[in-house]
Amino acid sequence: MLNHLIFVLNCGSSSIKFSILDPTTKKKHLSGLVECLFLKKTYITWEYLKIKYKKYIGSYISHKDALDFIFNEVLLKQQDIYNNIIGIGHRVVHGGKKINKSILIDSMVISFIKQAIPFAPMHNPANLIGIEIAIQKFPKLSKKNVAVFDTAFYQKMPKTAFLYAIPYYFYKKHHIRRYGAHGISHNYVAHEAATILKKDFDLLNIITCHLGNGSSISAIKNGICVDTSMGLTPLEGLVMGTRSGDIDPSVVFFMNKQLGIDVDKIHEILTKESGLLGLSGLSSDFRYLEKNYLSNKKVKLSVDIFCYRLSKYIASYMCLMDKKLDALVFTGGIGENVSLIRQITLSKLYLMGFKIDIEQNCLIKSGKTGFISINDSFPVLVIPTNEELLIAKETMKIVSLI
Repeated sequence: MLNHLIFVLNCGSSSIKFSILDPTTKKKHLSGLVECLFLKKTYITWEYLKIKYKKYIGSYISHKDALDFIFNEVLLKQQDIYNNIIGIGHRVVHGGKKINKSILIDSMVISFIKQAIPFAPMHNPANLIGIEIAIQKFPKLSKKNVAVFDTAFYQKMPKTAFLYAIPYYFYKKHHIRRYGAHGISHNYVAHEAATILKKDFDLLNIITCHLGNGSSISAIKNGICVDTSMGLTPLEGLVMGTRSGDIDPSVVFFMNKQLGIDVDKIHEILTKESGLLGLSGLSSDFRYLEKNYLSNKKVKLSVDIFCYRLSKYIASYMCLMDKKLDALVFTGGIGENVSLIRQITLSKLYLMGFKIDIEQNCLIKSGKTGFISINDSFPVLVIPTNEELLIAKETMKIVSLI
């Protein structure tokens, strides 16, 4: 019997993920992905009753057009599950200074999400479109839409971690600070790690690495995130697929004043043309980079830089742990599937006490959970993330109170 299902919607800058699941049983009844929005060929793939579908839906498709297709051609044709949806959960990247938890969406919450657009200009506008269309398409659930924020996980970080060393009034008046991102993923895998390690979450000391096209790392001490690599926006921190991560701020001034590049173009370069794509000059897709790691010097260099930056962050976050580190966790599309990245990164951390099991590392991929460290090492875990499940659980918890 189907009941108490949650529709989870994750509108990204160029993609849309969606699913319908029961957060109590953790069973996913339907899931799908729209890729390559605003490009020449936009495709949707979805799975229902273990049958996979793929369809070309047009050229230069917008979020609105793609959402119309999802609702009209996928959801409405599965009335058995459609009629049992009791709430809609939305992933929202940035809640700004005003929102520090998952919350029922109303006009004020929408206003706060709009105010936070400058902090997540590639993501919050897309999140808002998803909210608007969901309210239109599900009028009976218009008051049962819930926003689950990536930034909420970082609200207890100390000022020593979230403040920038610029005049203090920029924080007090304009709320310029480190906010972080990927909080839903870091939160989920941290709780999974506590279960695997049989550790009380409030006593958990781990470092979590979410590695994908966007990548970030978080330090969690006694169950609280005390530092994270992404900053005011998701641009800061690790090397990413097309984002630069950490750079000297003077690079921006140099590009503007000496090279005559306007600010908007610089922003585009740092967010869409940098990272692994910029370094390799070929691709940001790790399937390609891993395949060509030994045969292409620029590919090898870009991957090595990715791992070098990651290892530095891991080493620095070790200093934040008052007691023995319980585990280092890899997650995200790259963290879960690319054994090469885990091996190169951990090889740089031998003096910190990390020792990898080469054979086990190669076996852990494609949604598998497991240890990739040897017995006398700090524990190293690979845990597949499940942001949709966490969003569904948060949504169920809130709509059940209405």
